[in-house]
Amino acid sequence: MNPRWWSPTAPRALCASDFAEKESDSVRGQSSASYLVWDDLTVSVSAGSKRKLLNRLSGYAQTGRILAVMGPSGSGKSTFLDSLAAWMVGLLDSTLKVPVSKPLRSREAEALRDVLPGSYVTQENFYLGTLTVKETIAYTAHLRLSSEMTKAEIDEVVETTIKEMGLEDCAENKIGNWHLRGISSGEKKRLSISLEMVTGPLILLLDEPTTGLDSASAFFVTRALRNIADEGRTVICSMHQPSSEVFDLFDDLLLLSSGETVFLGEAKMAIEFFADAGFACPRKKNPSDHFLRCISLDFDSVTATLLLSPRNCQNPASSGFSMKMKTAEIKATLIESYKSSEYSCAVRRKMQEIAATKDYQVCQLNKNTNSSKWKQLRILTHRSFINMYRDIGYSWLRIMFYVLSSISIGTLYFDIGYDNGAIINRGKCVSFIYGFMICLSCGGVPFLDEELKVFYAERLNGHYGETVFVLANFLSSLPFLVANSLLSGTTIFYMVKLHPGFSHYGYFCINLFCCITVIESCMMVVTSFVPNALMAIGTGAGVIVLMMMASQIFRLLPDLPKFFWQYPMSYISFAKWAVEGQYKNVMTGCEFDSAEPGEPKLKGETILKTTFGISPDRSKWWDVTVLLFQLFVYKLLLFLMLRYKKRMAPWLNGNYS
Repeated sequence: MNPRWWSPTAPRALCASDFAEKESDSVRGQSSASYLVWDDLTVSVSAGSKRKLLNRLSGYAQTGRILAVMGPSGSGKSTFLDSLAAWMVGLLDSTLKVPVSKPLRSREAEALRDVLPGSYVTQENFYLGTLTVKETIAYTAHLRLSSEMTKAEIDEVVETTIKEMGLEDCAENKIGNWHLRGISSGEKKRLSISLEMVTGPLILLLDEPTTGLDSASAFFVTRALRNIADEGRTVICSMHQPSSEVFDLFDDLLLLSSGETVFLGEAKMAIEFFADAGFACPRKKNPSDHFLRCISLDFDSVTATLLLSPRNCQNPASSGFSMKMKTAEIKATLIESYKSSEYSCAVRRKMQEIAATKDYQVCQLNKNTNSSKWKQLRILTHRSFINMYRDIGYSWLRIMFYVLSSISIGTLYFDIGYDNGAIINRGKCVSFIYGFMICLSCGGVPFLDEELKVFYAERLNGHYGETVFVLANFLSSLPFLVANSLLSGTTIFYMVKLHPGFSHYGYFCINLFCCITVIESCMMVVTSFVPNALMAIGTGAGVIVLMMMASQIFRLLPDLPKFFWQYPMSYISFAKWAVEGQYKNVMTGCEFDSAEPGEPKLKGETILKTTFGISPDRSKWWDVTVLLFQLFVYKLLLFLMLRYKKRMAPWLNGNYS
């Protein structure tokens, strides 16, 4: 049976009044408790597999309380939270046997945006490092909250969230990236929680929110969760090995081992349960350490390894693992003890009581987004532009490289002239321009990878969809692409003096802009296909070289082998269309000296056909049209890749490994 959310009143759409009445809502949450119930929750590795990641888990979580999910590595903590997240978006059927080959964090799990009741904070969080803490929360609030809310109301929500999560001291600090020192790990964890709290979820799921934090930071994060629960919300979080101070903040405890329930009940009663089962917690020992020592099967192999040491063979107690029973036996004993204990009976009675109460109803999911697509596009475009503007690696450093390379090309081919030798030099100049500019596009891959990681994290929690992201990314990058094209095109065109006509200068910049934009889009597709920035740079460089080899940069088009290189690669290559159009632009209308003195001047149209193998019959604007079509194709490929990548994940992971 799949999990269900039982509430005295059905949830309603989030609006401004929800925040104005926050205090009264908290009171109602305490007096009229709601429950999240899961019954016989089973997750198998694959359909028909005997191996179960979760085996018939049953229990409930209540508003106003923190349920801590503890267990050793591989016990099923993350799978349990993933299952609850998948239920909240209607993915799970009545049997709840979900194959691992289709991760529960699939695209559909992003609809936590549309769900009142909950949000899911995963273990890994990604941010735009150039933004401040306050800006990050504000952008998220504008993306997710209702379009009917005024800016003042949204700003009030942002300020309230910052205060509740204790982020006032770092609100104006940048999060940090490769060139900016940012906030601490604990502040980042609280920030990730803040991003989900702006919508006021009734259920908050967190996957190991204290991992990698020191004891003080871990306590601060858990204290913040305690405050959230006290406001009448349900908090379910997985913990690996909390300190005793953190453990005291938990209301309820779910202990898992190998996907089975070892204990579910009040956290303070777990010590008594272990003592009744014959495994009392020693005095002055952290209870969580003792619990994990009793149910972690890894201790058996560790003990066996330590006992191979001559010192431990002489004194087994010195190894520190002197329990008489094996961990597997202890775990089996605890599981059987729980099944027949009063704690298990109390859980079952409460579940039956909840199901039988007529005053409660199963809440339905709300699939409507609160913020309009146009507002999301506007906010996301503005955020992405600000991030690009502040990121010196993507914007200013790349512009500097483009300008320096343009000056280098300009001085190398300065005032190229119209003598006979200028014919070949013009061809070399155009080829060098595009070869150099195309290769520089790899410099933006790390930035694109950062943007994609943020998108994946935000889509999981339903901030926006693929269409909004693709359009916003394109629109926000346009000013920088235009700046690169104008600065580079103007410098090269007038230093080299490629053509006297101003219209030819305009075409030169337009062609260069289209080519750079297509390359950026191609790199975005490559980056979305591979798992990290390093592989994206390598794969992108390979794609760029392949495209350049199928153009006139290395060899004239008629001389290329017809199989593969001419058909189909030369038609796919953006470099071919860009270089061909630029050849037409700088040669058409020009006249060059003949190789022999006294011979008539050579027309540029004739040289195009005889020397470069390019037909002048087709307009140079046709090449720009093809580049624009390729731009559309790459944006469509990016959209499809983002939308269906999760379905391709098993195949991709198999190939990467």
